[in-house]
Amino acid sequence: MIRNYFKIALRNLLKNKVYSFINISGLAIGMAATMLIGLWIYDELNYDDYFQNKTTIAQVFQHESSNNVVSTGPAIPRPLEFALREGYNDNFKHIIMSSWEQPRYIRYEETNINRLGNAMQEGAPEMLNLEIIDGVRDGLKEKNSIMLSESCAKTLFGSDTAIGKIVKINNRDDLEVTGIYKDIPDNNSFSDMDYLVPWKYYVTTQPWLERAKTSWGNNSFQLFVQINDHTTMEAITSKIIDVKKNASAEEAEFNPQIFLFPMKDWYLRGDFENGVQTGGRIENVWLFGIIGMFILLLACINFVNLSTARSEKRATEVGIRKSIGSHRGQLIFQFLSESFLVVFLAFVVAVGIVLLSLNGFNNLASKAIVFPWLNPWFWFVSIIFIFITAFLSGSYPALYLSSFNPVTVLKGTFRAGRFAALPRKILVVTQFTVSIALIIGTILVMSQIEHSKNRPTGYNKEGLIQIPVMSTEFIGKADIMRNQFIASGGAIEMATTSSPTTNVWSNRSGYNWEGKPPGFQEDLAYTDVSYEFVETLGAKIIAGRGFSRDFPSDSSGVILNKTAVEYMGIQDPIGKLIRDSDIDDPNPMPPLKIIGVIDDIIMQSPYAPVKQSMYVFDRYGNYSFFNLRLNPEKSIRENLEIIEEVFKTNFPNVPFDYQFIDQEYAKKFRAEERIASLSKVFTILAIFISLLGLFGLASFVAEQRTKEIGIRKILGASITHLWMQLSKDFITLVIIALVIASPIAYYFMSQWLQKFPYRVDISYTVFLIAGLGALLITIITVSIQAIRTATANPANALRTE
Repeated sequence: MIRNYFKIALRNLLKNKVYSFINISGLAIGMAATMLIGLWIYDELNYDDYFQNKTTIAQVFQHESSNNVVSTGPAIPRPLEFALREGYNDNFKHIIMSSWEQPRYIRYEETNINRLGNAMQEGAPEMLNLEIIDGVRDGLKEKNSIMLSESCAKTLFGSDTAIGKIVKINNRDDLEVTGIYKDIPDNNSFSDMDYLVPWKYYVTTQPWLERAKTSWGNNSFQLFVQINDHTTMEAITSKIIDVKKNASAEEAEFNPQIFLFPMKDWYLRGDFENGVQTGGRIENVWLFGIIGMFILLLACINFVNLSTARSEKRATEVGIRKSIGSHRGQLIFQFLSESFLVVFLAFVVAVGIVLLSLNGFNNLASKAIVFPWLNPWFWFVSIIFIFITAFLSGSYPALYLSSFNPVTVLKGTFRAGRFAALPRKILVVTQFTVSIALIIGTILVMSQIEHSKNRPTGYNKEGLIQIPVMSTEFIGKADIMRNQFIASGGAIEMATTSSPTTNVWSNRSGYNWEGKPPGFQEDLAYTDVSYEFVETLGAKIIAGRGFSRDFPSDSSGVILNKTAVEYMGIQDPIGKLIRDSDIDDPNPMPPLKIIGVIDDIIMQSPYAPVKQSMYVFDRYGNYSFFNLRLNPEKSIRENLEIIEEVFKTNFPNVPFDYQFIDQEYAKKFRAEERIASLSKVFTILAIFISLLGLFGLASFVAEQRTKEIGIRKILGASITHLWMQLSKDFITLVIIALVIASPIAYYFMSQWLQKFPYRVDISYTVFLIAGLGALLITIITVSIQAIRTATANPANALRTE
């Protein structure tokens, strides 16, 4: 019996090839899109699964209040480590101090490379459970040791063994390779960590760290912990929350609150607003999960619509089956069998689509997803997925078709009824409501990105490069290099900075100035710069001037950005003094004289307001970057060749690395651009699926009205009139969908845009474009079939019976 069901189902599919193709291809595309979204969600939810101790690892965070605004972050003071070890050590398996991820030159013989890594305390490899492939796990025990990733070791040593070899760090210190660990996969924290050096070594290279041991106000470090099995993150947080507040009366005014932020939340739930955890990438997981369900729903709607629309074609079959004794349950099972066959074939096609598109999808989503052939859970979920989809898409047609009265059908008096098409119309409206809402959402996401991209950056990022200078060989050579770069003709100006142009590495407080409000808690972005900073970046001077070699007093000068002047409430800032209020500093900073005010430079998020910033003349050579303005009269390639030659002449043992500032700035949009690109792809698929179903319905309606069209044409109806007759119902449905989709899209996109302080306004033109676009593609789709029917020979149409 079951075999007979499937045989009949297969015959029906082969008999109605067009409708079978539409059903299978529509479902396949919907299932493939849902499958890709599912794999993406699985990859997102399993971020950091490489670390076996994921559930017990945390990073120490703190909330701090400044002028009634709470900021949250991982930057902590060094004394916190000692406080946790002395008072709360029983709660932890590991307490690990860490530097921030830093680039360093690593050299072996003639090979010199630039790699990112961390300085960590010796328990880090065990806490992170690094997979050691050579050497020892406790490779950070000795001060002059280093552990390398497998790929980094291969670059340095090739196929030779690395253990015991001596490498030179930043062309200064010799470290012995004690361990090689397997590269951490991409979808994990620390995936860029190509080396680990001991914290003890790091301390010896940074003299200021000695004073930081007792400074609770110097939040320049990271602290990772692994908690014991018998406790929880919440329990430990309740114990340590006031550690900093109780230890430092000066810091207590900021109401610091220490807490453990678990590794499982680092990636997906890392956003905080005014001290409250507000989500993060988990919102994208929910977003694409919903989009995936809607796309599958659209594909199922196509199946339901086409199956019920063709019900009259199968009415006689149902009548005959019932008259010879078939029960309704048997008929339902028959039609569900057909649904299952369609879904199964669609699933096979969907798997093929996923395999063909996976590489492109990975490039688009910046992922390394592989098809889970050997994952039993994938196949178990797929089987459940097939049955659920078959039931959802086939249940209504099965119940509808099996309900026909056999007597009415066999007498030839069966009519579907005036309201029989109503469910189909509702489903079409549902399809286009979803599609139009996705169009509106995608347009607004792209508009927000473009709005932020077009925001004035405050400097000219075109033709500007930065060269990291991490070796001691660069100390004291900034002026020499500037003169040589300019003389070579490869650059027209150069300046040094302590932070990259597109980021802030230091924030300072503890300043006094005339007119400072009592109790005001300042927080200023701080960058050391050289004389030609303004000229090199092309920053706009609003008041005063930039640093100048013609004024020796500029060595105690400072430039503020426009936001800082407003933030500090300084009237007529030029010539005013800013004093360091840290009376305990043995080497207090002399008063800083404001010599200029520049327009705001976007150094952090382009979606947020520019932070109040101060640019202080670099008296001590604390630069980390050479910033070069390339010669506009030469090609970029010529300039880089010239600059590299000058660089290599002076630093033959240092790799020539550089970054284009415009490319570094563009990286700030990558996360949102990936979301926009994925949304665009899935929106196009949703529209395509909807149009595929619409084309099928239009074909059916045209076929159903063939005789009517023939009569109308004989009586003198024009092709335009016939086209309108066949198209108007579908156009009306799309207009209804637009009316429904617009307020829904407006509400949800308004909520999404609220997270951007600097955001685009929602214009009515977005809804107009989405509506006109939906109408246009609907008209084109329906017209293909309508015009074909309207131009057919009416004699053939009238001979159909």
